[in-house]
Amino acid sequence: ALLKQKMEIEIMIRNSMLFLFFISLLFSSCRSSDGVQFKQGEDRIDVSIDGKLVTSYRYSADLLKPCLYPVYSLSGVLMTRSFPFKEIKGETHDHKHHTGVFFAYASDGEVNGSGFWSSKEMPPQIRHSKVVEMKAGKESGTLSTVSLWIGKGGKPLLRENRTMVFIPGRNEYSIDFTITLTAIDTMVSFKATKEGLFAVRVADWLTEKNKGTLWKGTGEYMNAEGAKTEKNIWGRRSKWVRLQGEKDGRKEGIAIFNHPTSENYPTFWMARGYGLFAANPLGQNYYEKYLKVPNPKDYELKILPGKSALFKFRMLVYDGARSQTELEKKYLEYSHNSSESRK
Repeated sequence: ALLKQKMEIEIMIRNSMLFLFFISLLFSSCRSSDGVQFKQGEDRIDVSIDGKLVTSYRYSADLLKPCLYPVYSLSGVLMTRSFPFKEIKGETHDHKHHTGVFFAYASDGEVNGSGFWSSKEMPPQIRHSKVVEMKAGKESGTLSTVSLWIGKGGKPLLRENRTMVFIPGRNEYSIDFTITLTAIDTMVSFKATKEGLFAVRVADWLTEKNKGTLWKGTGEYMNAEGAKTEKNIWGRRSKWVRLQGEKDGRKEGIAIFNHPTSENYPTFWMARGYGLFAANPLGQNYYEKYLKVPNPKDYELKILPGKSALFKFRMLVYDGARSQTELEKKYLEYSHNSSESRK
């Protein structure tokens, strides 16, 4: 009887150890998908949070500039327009150069005679050069790259050092962009234009709701001062702007914050109802003239050889509604307490 009892105890212990072993494997598997992960592909790097694809950094040679496409919320809602990467029946096809989330400037030669926002031929082109860092992590993930701004004649004008920090949150995530433009061997001048600088082309459902327009979205712009709609935000300064709409009965949104250390802070906004959501600190003279501001100022950025200009933005992608008060708190965390403020 004692021998039988001893054998039963040994079996129980063995089963318990096996159970704990499989539980540890399960938790190990769960932990491996936690946080931010990167996956290298052909001319792209996929970014996932807790095992879910949120975006891809794309840099193929046929692109006018590198971009993030597609962009999903954590709940899986597509936040960016698919065109021109993918054909979706009924989706808008205007402005082929609006590709996901991108950083570019000028269409009519405002950068030393070249335009990098839109162009019928390349060069000009913002050409990805290399990946400097690709570091996954539970609290955040960092992707750093170098690109060259190639002018019309094929000569590199600027070196772009970009760091993107992906930060998971509760029903949201943010991407911190720190972008430094350095003039290579000649002075580079940025003349004022409305077409720039840090931009996202949103999905059609997120375009601004407005009677009489061709697009039929559910979105609404709002800035840090509480002003709403394109009419009251386009061409004006603000430290942040959000675009919030409704998809399948749930509120979804994107907010863009401008860091105080960024060039010509607080930025001006190229916020269009049809879906172009852009921060443009360099378009001051264009916007002020268009809006008939008394004594419009000319902010022509000139970068001397070997010198740099700094641009810093945070893009917050969120599920559920966010109030002005909530977004202001998020902005203050970014501008005062985040790692970005210490760089």
